[in-house]
Amino acid sequence: MELIDEIRAKFARDDFEFSKHATDQSLLREISVQEIREAVSTGEIIEDYPDDKYGSSCLILGFTSAIRPIHVQCSYPSRPIVKVITVYEPNAAEWIDYRVRR
Repeated sequence: MELIDEIRAKFARDDFEFSKHATDQSLLREISVQEIREAVSTGEIIEDYPDDKYGSSCLILGFTSAIRPIHVQCSYPSRPIVKVITVYEPNAAEWIDYRVRR
């Protein structure tokens, strides 16, 4: 099973939680839990951080049902609970197709 499939499965079972930072950012940026779920369910991993200092993580690009692009950085699914580290709507001026940094 691919990494994204494992992450999707954890989200589908509600085996995920938000870091304080992710909670703060989702409120500040008006990104709902439902939008995050939608983004992960349709998303793709666009960056991988296996050696991140806080633990292996990856950046997912997904789109909501309203076609809003969302980036979700989360821990690898090797943990019992996937941790959402941060979440934001990518700035089109900083990303090519929201997938590649300019």
